[in-house]
Amino acid sequence: MTPSGAPQPDPHTAAVMAKWVDEQLTDRMGIRVTEWDADRVVGTVPVHGNRQPFGLLHGGASAVLAETLGSTAAALWSMPDRVPLGLELSCAHHRAATEGEVTGVCTPLHRGRTTASFEIVLHDEQGRRTCTARLTCLLREQPPG
Repeated sequence: MTPSGAPQPDPHTAAVMAKWVDEQLTDRMGIRVTEWDADRVVGTVPVHGNRQPFGLLHGGASAVLAETLGSTAAALWSMPDRVPLGLELSCAHHRAATEGEVTGVCTPLHRGRTTASFEIVLHDEQGRRTCTARLTCLLREQPPG
């Protein structure tokens, strides 16, 4: 079962998902995917260790969290037949986070055969929106083997 209790994806997709969650950048940043299913992916990033020089959560950290959640959602939609590749990411930073964790919630905007787009809303521990992101992925056919 996934963290949210939804049915587990097929074994290949589950293995890819586990690798994404354990990759170097997400590990280094402390990103955790806490919930995933076909319609909602949730994850967190700590502010500590991911600040820019002025003490605020780095905008790039917000972007990495957004892309991680959106790519996870795209993989859940497209795999095992297709592989998601990031095509476009946009982030609007609304408010600074200076401590604690930022949580992102990813939901689908469009899920087609060749592209998928997702909205990722990030908020601080007080529930205040810090960033709104949109990720569009190209869904390429899985190469043989």
